[in-house]
Amino acid sequence: MRQIRFAKRLQHLQSNIFADIDLAKAKALTAGNQLIDLSLGSSDLPVDDHIIEAIANSLYDHSTHGYLLFHGTRDFRQAVAQWYEQKFSICIDPESEVLPLIGSQEGTAHLPLAILNPGDFALLLDPGYPSHIGGVHLAEGQVYTMPLKEENDFLPVLTDIPQEVLSASQMMVLNYPHNPTSAIAPLSFFKLAVAFCQQHGLVLVHDFPYVDLVFEDNQVPSILQADPQKSVSIEFFTLSKSYNMGGFRIGYAVGNAELIRALRQVKSVVDFNQYWGILNGAIAALTTSQAGIKARVMKFRQRRDVFVQALYKIGWHVSIPKATMYIWAKLPEAWSDKSTEFCTQLLEKTGVIISPGAGFGKLGEGYVRFALVHEPSVLETAVERIGKFLYEL
Repeated sequence: MRQIRFAKRLQHLQSNIFADIDLAKAKALTAGNQLIDLSLGSSDLPVDDHIIEAIANSLYDHSTHGYLLFHGTRDFRQAVAQWYEQKFSICIDPESEVLPLIGSQEGTAHLPLAILNPGDFALLLDPGYPSHIGGVHLAEGQVYTMPLKEENDFLPVLTDIPQEVLSASQMMVLNYPHNPTSAIAPLSFFKLAVAFCQQHGLVLVHDFPYVDLVFEDNQVPSILQADPQKSVSIEFFTLSKSYNMGGFRIGYAVGNAELIRALRQVKSVVDFNQYWGILNGAIAALTTSQAGIKARVMKFRQRRDVFVQALYKIGWHVSIPKATMYIWAKLPEAWSDKSTEFCTQLLEKTGVIISPGAGFGKLGEGYVRFALVHEPSVLETAVERIGKFLYEL
């Protein structure tokens, strides 16, 4: 009997950091270990009551139970445009410049299918978020990685990209505040990036999930503030971080109308939209008081400070992040090229689960990422276990 044959593109999708961690976690739970999971940036904080109420009330409205096509999302798209203009003072056309997404990751993974032909280059950050590279491989594109180094504040040096790569490139993907390094980018850098992409005919993609999770009154810009005419840019948002709605899978894209239309064409053969009630909850989130966000930011700032101080006490010095829910930590010298092994042994011996930097790209090796998704007391317990692990080694 003839064997089943699979597409060659799957060869690039054999491993995924979060899937690998999930498997290791399942094994540890089966073994009866008590775990503290700091691997995934899934907030442990609750969704605000008024958002839940909007979703719950929708359940009893039978008109919300059918398929939801694009034109049925008009109220949500108008809420997005209103939110965006209030926050960034940029006008958005809800009809042509907004697209609902099943989480921003869905959008960043599907967009390369609308932009790349087989063999085209995409310029991606290293280290960077795994779905960015996965989407390029699905489109049978090539990846050129732009190195992010601490001495450059984890910003890429655009002039280092070879001309032969640029001539075959179609898109550049940025992500600030950055996952995993927590770096932020100033508007001046975005203006350079926009001019660079205009010069070389590149689509500029900005993944922007941590728009609100910023500390010490730092302001983070939208890419469209550097490209107010929306000449080359598209930006992806999610309600997972600002509103703790990760499990509801609701996000959206904003930007260049032609790019929005192209992504919509891809989505039209993959899915419809989420349940109408989820969009009603998202509308409630975007159009009511944003005071809850400030409270959540304060919580994550407190967790950051507690965790960094605890690491200092065990002799592990890290940079204090200005944004996101992560700590990007350089490993002790003995583990500088063994981040996966470090995380595996840490899980087996202590039950603390963290993400190896190697899972975010070649230049992530030598680092680990901690997600601050537990209360301060639990975070302190995790660091105590880590300290004991390091001491015993």
